[in-house]
Amino acid sequence: MIKTIRRIALVLFAFFFIFAGIAHFVQGEGFASMIPEWVPFRLGVIYITGILEIVLAVLLLIPSTRKQARFWTAVYLIVIFPANIYAAIAGIPAPGQEEANELLLWIRLLFQPLLIWWVLWAAKQKNDSAI
Repeated sequence: MIKTIRRIALVLFAFFFIFAGIAHFVQGEGFASMIPEWVPFRLGVIYITGILEIVLAVLLLIPSTRKQARFWTAVYLIVIFPANIYAAIAGIPAPGQEEANELLLWIRLLFQPLLIWWVLWAAKQKNDSAI
C-alpha cells in the first residue's frame, strides 16, 4: 500500500515540476522579477531552471536515475529558496499575478521544506540509504 502511495506522490510531484518548468517559459518575466536585479541574465537563468525542472521531473520517473534525481531535486529546491525569500521581502507578486499578497508570499516559504520532504519521501527506493 505504501509503495503505491509513494508512486502516486512521485508522479504528482513530477507533473507539478513539469508544469512549473513550463511556467518558467510562459511567465518568464514574472519569475525573473523574483531574482535581484544585480544578478546578470535573469531571464536566461529562469529558462535554464525551467529546463532543469523538466529534466529532473523526467529523471525522477526513471527507476535507474531516480536516486540521483531525488538528491539533485532536493539540492535544487534548496538553491532556489533565496529567490522566494527575496520575493517575500521585496513584495514581488507571484508570476502571473498583478499584485502581491504579502501573507501568501511569506506562507509560500513554508512550502519549500514540504516540497523537499515530498521528493525525498516519494522517490525513496527500497535500497536507498538516508537520502
